[in-house]
This record gives sequence, structure tokens and C-alpha cells, in this order.
Amino acid sequence: MLLLRNLLRRIIRQGTLIMISPDGRSCRFGRDSPSVTIRIGNWTVMRRLAVNPDLAFGEAYMDGTLEVEHGDIYAFLDLCASNLGWGSGHWLRRAHALARRSGRRLAQHNPVSVARANVAHHYDLSDSLYELFLDADRQYSCAYYSSTDDTLERAQAQKKQHLAAKLLLRPGQRVLDIGSGWGGLALYLAQTADVEVTGVTLSKEQHGYASQRVNGTTLTDRVRFLLKDYRHEEGRYDRIVSVGMFEHVGVGHYREYFDKIRELLADDGVALIHTIGCADGPGAAHAWVRKYIFPGGYTPALSEIVPVIERAGLYITDIEVLRLHYAETLKAWRQRFMANRNHVAALYDERFCRMWEFYLAGCEAGFRHSGLVVFQIQLSNQVNTVPLTRDYIREWERMTDTTPQPRASKEYAESACGR
Repeated sequence: MLLLRNLLRRIIRQGTLIMISPDGRSCRFGRDSPSVTIRIGNWTVMRRLAVNPDLAFGEAYMDGTLEVEHGDIYAFLDLCASNLGWGSGHWLRRAHALARRSGRRLAQHNPVSVARANVAHHYDLSDSLYELFLDADRQYSCAYYSSTDDTLERAQAQKKQHLAAKLLLRPGQRVLDIGSGWGGLALYLAQTADVEVTGVTLSKEQHGYASQRVNGTTLTDRVRFLLKDYRHEEGRYDRIVSVGMFEHVGVGHYREYFDKIRELLADDGVALIHTIGCADGPGAAHAWVRKYIFPGGYTPALSEIVPVIERAGLYITDIEVLRLHYAETLKAWRQRFMANRNHVAALYDERFCRMWEFYLAGCEAGFRHSGLVVFQIQLSNQVNTVPLTRDYIREWERMTDTTPQPRASKEYAESACGR
């Protein structure tokens, strides 16, 4: 197909892609290494790849009508992403991106019932699946790497430590964890800083797992998990943390989200929002990811978040941009997933395995080449809630580098806050 060949010729300039068409003929695009070879199974797929590549490449790989004969699916997606960079590339891709952006508010309409269904689509899968590629604490968000030599376990422990440092915790405080997942962060905060944590989630599987975890500890009087939408929570909290949940809020609900943060946050409180974002400005959800992985999901630009925070009357007291941390996290997940692929196939089927291979590989390539990053945004209601410098973050991390002790966290909080 001339259109597909033209598309690939415009995209692949560094590295080599060899495409074998259904009749056995091959075309070469680009030059030098790395080299990847793909085979397309039929002409219908060739046409779909040319007309709607963002959706069709993933579907063709899932269905087995696109095979990678030299290299693997990550090598193919990394080659494409590294050549595309931040741009939309071919005019056809730009047209699809514009169409998705124009309809994104409708696609991301997220009332409670829709939010619950979207969460169930991804997070209410088999417990065994997540055990096969996550760390033991089931941290399903960007880890914090001090070095690419860090193990996944160490990097996830450093992530929890880094978040806790930015929350300026003191014993006895009330903490709200919005989108509490499998409960690891809430348990860490309670144990490390002697605080009371309420976690809210819409995932039935995660809620059941997290509740079971806390029942087996001495933290039952300090940690609780609720199957509840954050919009229905009431009361006031000294600290609010949300990790990997804001991506599911939807652009039309940002004001609602930050107004709720302000309502729930104590006058001298601190909130911390950890979210995937785009470094290259507003866009639209990737068509394949939205359809198969995260319905209703979206990775916002900082320029979309900050104005809403301002209108909500909150102070932005710190913003940190994590760049390649999530690429390294996804690399570790992908390697573990592939090492346990036979177990995943036994749980589901071959198509599911190929779908998740494409998901993990595509996301890793996106964080390496396509402007995907992670924002950690610290907020407060008052201008003087947080210390003048960021030294308190490193101080907390130094004091909690070994087994956490509540006494150490109290000393840290008193020195950091001047109390």
C-alpha cells in the first residue's frame, strides 16, 4: 500500500525498519541500526495501518496479524517513537490527533458511575496478574530511581519515602489518600510517621486487598480503606496525597477535583498530587490506550493543571518533574511480565498477553521519546505552610533511610516546621 509506505518513509529516518507485506515482498525504511523487521498478515490490515495507525498497530499486534520477526514489539515501538519524537508526524496522524482533541471532553466525561466502570476495566483484573510484574508492595505507579541500577523494589521504596518527605508529616495527623490502590502507601505513611490514613478507591479488588492487608497488622486503628468516590468524602484532613489517580479525572472535572481538595484540606494542610503528564502541551488520549487499557484516561499538560489550581485558590508550593523515572519503572514491569508470560496466558489468553505487551512497551517508549513525564505538585491553603527551601525533603529521606521510626519523623517535623 502506497499510503502506508509513504507514512513509514516519513517516520523512519534513523534506524531501519523492514516491512514484509502479505505477498512476501519487503520494503526498507531508514538506515543504520537498530534494525527491526515486521510482517503484515493481510491487505486489510495494511489499509487500516495506513488510515488509522495509532489504533491499528496495537490491534494488529493483539490479533497476530502484525508479527515482529527481527527484534520484539518494544524494539519496534521504540524505533517509531524515537523517530517521531514529540511531533505528530504525518498529516494523517495530525488529523486524527486534532479530531480526538476536539472530542476529548465528551470522551472524558466522568461522573461517579462512569468513573467506577473505568476503574473496574483496568484495576479489577485478577490479583495474580499484578503479582506477576509489580513489586511485593504492589506499587502501580512511577518509581523513584536514584540510579538506573536500582532494583524495582528499591526504587518503589524511594518513591514512598519521597512522597512522605513532601507531605511534612507529624504524628497524629489525618491523611487522605485519594486513589489508594492496594494500600501500600497508606500503610507506609502510618507506620513511618504515626499518622491516621483514610484511603478511598473505586476498585472493589483493590479495596478488598488493601483492607485485608491492614487487618493483618497493628495499624487497624490508624488505617482504613473505603470503597468510595473522593467527591463523596467529607471532613478535613491535615494532609492529602493522590498518586496515579489524577490521570482518570478528565479535563472537564479538573475544577471539581481541585475545589474538593481545597474543601477537604485543613487551613495549614499540605496536598501532593502525583500524575503522569505531557511536556509538549495539551493533547488527547492515545486512541488504542483509551480503548483497551485506560478508558476515560488522559495525561494532562502542566498548562492545563496550573490555571485550575489558581482558580481554586490553592498555593502551588512545589513542582517536581520526573522524566525518565517512569521509563525505568515500565522497563522493569515489562521484563517481569515477559518472564512470567506463560502464567499470564494461563490466567487469560494469548490476545490478552499481546495486548499487555503492547501496552507496557508502548508506554515505556513514550516516556523515553514522546514527551511523557510525571508531575509531583505540592499544594497548600496558606503561603507559609511549607519551609522556605527544599532542604526538608532530603532531611526526611536521610532520617528514614533505614527502618522508619515514628520518633525520628516527629523530630524531623518539628525542625522542618519550626514547631
